[in-house]
Amino acid sequence: MSKTIFITGAGTGLGKGTAIGLAKKGHHVIAAVEIISQVTSLREAADAAGVKLEVIKLDVTSRRDQQLIEEYDYDVFVANAAIGEGGPISEIPVDRVREVYETNVFSTLENAQIAAKKFVNKKQGKIIFLSSIVGIVAMPYLGAYSSSKHAIEAIAKTMKAELEEFGVQVATINPGPFETGFNDRMFEEKWKWYDEKENFTKRSSIEETETILDQQYDPEDMINKMVEVIESDHHAFRTAHPQETEDTMKQTEKDKWEERV
Repeated sequence: MSKTIFITGAGTGLGKGTAIGLAKKGHHVIAAVEIISQVTSLREAADAAGVKLEVIKLDVTSRRDQQLIEEYDYDVFVANAAIGEGGPISEIPVDRVREVYETNVFSTLENAQIAAKKFVNKKQGKIIFLSSIVGIVAMPYLGAYSSSKHAIEAIAKTMKAELEEFGVQVATINPGPFETGFNDRMFEEKWKWYDEKENFTKRSSIEETETILDQQYDPEDMINKMVEVIESDHHAFRTAHPQETEDTMKQTEKDKWEERV
């Protein structure tokens, strides 16, 4: 059955592909993008794919833009918008961490609260938070982004428990590393402030983590999985993809109980 799906952060990457993929399945997609120029580019991409999208400009950190989440009617709300920041957590300027949290945690929660109220009034609806493999697996030099996704995991678990009595579903999707350009840009951000002459963290240590950029997956596979989960009536609370990502997340949680300091 066709659904109306509201997705934030649809201007690029997995969000963009998922919005188009859902439209291909016959759903009415309200695709929110951060900046006005992305409205045109996403509409053009939808036309090229032979689908119709309702594309709107919505900066998730803007109170004025957030009003649109209240004005629309929809069956599923997908909190996908996020930003990234790399660098050693012991040295990263905290104002940069605050900026990550403002988008990934505080604004995401504000948006989800608006959707939650609408769904509670309707006694039905589904909220999906885009988390990450690093929402469970805390990788070195990705602490700002990883910790913001750890917060999303806690918000999603709590919201699920609180909204069940109202018939509202809550879930997470946890992608592994996919080659959309997001991860590359996140790693690049640290070079705006890191100075190997001033910072005690060795440049060589930081660069070791960047090898994962050579092991990223085809985003089309993740897009297909996101479409599958978002449109489904029932599915797991947490969807990690691909299978290697799920296995890594489970093993990491187990290993932490055995680690010593």
